[in-house]
Amino acid sequence: MGIRQDFDRRIAKKQQEIANLELQLRDAKSYLQALQDSLKFIPRDASSNGASTGTDLRQGTALSKARDAIKKAGKPLHINELLEAIGKVADKKNKVSLVGSLSNYARKQEIFTKTAPNTFGLKEFDPSTEEQLPESFGDV
Repeated sequence: MGIRQDFDRRIAKKQQEIANLELQLRDAKSYLQALQDSLKFIPRDASSNGASTGTDLRQGTALSKARDAIKKAGKPLHINELLEAIGKVADKKNKVSLVGSLSNYARKQEIFTKTAPNTFGLKEFDPSTEEQLPESFGDV
């Protein structure tokens, strides 16, 4: 009978050990999920210190290609010219998609400006968007 009790005690001890490990595993999985959820709020191209200017575009996207095309042209481009420059077909779907994205940035006065209907330039090209010094600057 002593052998049976010894096995029962060892089984109970191992079951308790497994339960503790399962609890640790569950906690670790919860922590990992929280980290992954938090990562979704950080821009992919954020600098190493975690700061982002809010005007960065992901490389390879249609918006970054459009910005590069406008820079290369040195002047605002119509949506048809932009789509041609980034290698997309100038169909209704592509026009609506790109115009919507560009207009969103232009409304927020970030990166792009809307110079005419369906024509977009860069904020850096528009002298009216440069910050002006107040008239009282430098007065004593």
